[in-house]
Amino acid sequence: MAKKTTPSGKRILVVVTSAEEYSAAGYRTGLWLGELTHFYDVVTDAGHEVVIASVTGGRVPLDPESLSTLMLKQGDTGKRYRDRAFMDLLDDTVSVHDVVGEDFDAIYLTGGHGTMFDFPNNPDLARLIQRLDAQGKVVSAVCHGPAGFLGVRREDGTPLLQGRQVTGFSWPEEKLAGRAKVVPFRLDDRLRGEGADYKKALRPLASNVVVDGRLVTGQNPTSASGVAKKVVKLLKKG
Repeated sequence: MAKKTTPSGKRILVVVTSAEEYSAAGYRTGLWLGELTHFYDVVTDAGHEVVIASVTGGRVPLDPESLSTLMLKQGDTGKRYRDRAFMDLLDDTVSVHDVVGEDFDAIYLTGGHGTMFDFPNNPDLARLIQRLDAQGKVVSAVCHGPAGFLGVRREDGTPLLQGRQVTGFSWPEEKLAGRAKVVPFRLDDRLRGEGADYKKALRPLASNVVVDGRLVTGQNPTSASGVAKKVVKLLKKG
């Protein structure tokens, strides 16, 4: 169930994928649920308001692998999955286009392989990210969520990520996930191609959060709560 915000609470936009399958394989995909729930719990416990928007609006597809017994045991993901009020938030989301002109104090791009298909070069998402970054708001993402930064430019035309330290799902992790042959691109290479200084943990699937000013990125699902804690800290600084 959604928590009430405190008087000092900020407004955070959480963006999730609308893509539910791989274009080159028969696998289902979608939002990696834990990357939403872990972030949501930390920021709402801190008194912040969360608005969930998907790329096209409506029902949010869930990656079936994120609903495995093992994944649901991580954090309170299983508790959230059994929480009808919380899951109802994913039944009829607003679209990114619907909120592109609204004001937020932070944005968080969740992961799941679906983001690789509908986050990159999305004009509405790019406009939101560019504006919030230019305003000095907190911009964050986890796992495959940084795919949403691809193609985003600053007002001067330079890539959003140029010269900035970031992380995201690594190629060794993609191989471990068994998706190296069906993903549309290598996320780590594409981030470097935008001029980013890409960082990854020494051990695959270890939590890794990279902060560069007010840009916060996490490498994999185990990094979602860490990203949230850094976002809360930055919001507290104002």
